[in-house]
Amino acid sequence: MIKLDNITKIFHIPHEKRDTLKDNVVDMFRRVSYEPLYALQNIYFDIMPGEFIGIIGPNGCGKTTLLKIIAGILMPSQGKVATKGKISPFLELGVGFDPNLTARENVYQNGIILGLSHKEITKKFLQIIDFSELERFVDTRLKDFSSGMQVRLAFAVAIQVNADILLMDEVLAVGDAKFQNKCFKVFDDFKKQGKTIILVTHDMGAVEKHCKRAIYLDNGRIKSDGDPKKVVEQYLN
Repeated sequence: MIKLDNITKIFHIPHEKRDTLKDNVVDMFRRVSYEPLYALQNIYFDIMPGEFIGIIGPNGCGKTTLLKIIAGILMPSQGKVATKGKISPFLELGVGFDPNLTARENVYQNGIILGLSHKEITKKFLQIIDFSELERFVDTRLKDFSSGMQVRLAFAVAIQVNADILLMDEVLAVGDAKFQNKCFKVFDDFKKQGKTIILVTHDMGAVEKHCKRAIYLDNGRIKSDGDPKKVVEQYLN
């Protein structure tokens, strides 16, 4: 369960430097001033167990900030967030990975970061490698992997965490169509288990096909929330 009550997130960014040398010299002796940037404004919604939610909207509309607040990575400037259940955030490609380590070593390192024990990782290791389809590259250093290979490995580790809420931020866009279909089958299984999935994506077809509900963000505000086809249509038009 996820409940967001009047969530607002404000970032304070410094004013830009002046164009002239004189102005820049004067600015050196002034106190730095900041202007507020509203990444999210007055966000309300509830998400129930078993829902598969698609978050859509243009770049810079607050989608990633929203996921980070739900995950507890960022704190809201205003409002309250309530979550029930273990959260597995899969927000940035390569987080917890070391390019100088092999795939095998990274599976253990990333798994431990995500809360798995060494024993659990060993038990699930073959399953992780099989799902990622990287059997031939287990002892290859990650810096020699393509971005798509890294996504496959990271996703294969992430789904081993027994989480109640899975947060996905556009990372599957790097993978090929075959692997994406494989991932959505996992999501379908998660839904049947009552797990909650929140997917940030620009793939409107995936939202319409797989999501139970869609939320359209624009300029940090919710423009529409409901049936995926209707929400996607509003976004595209």
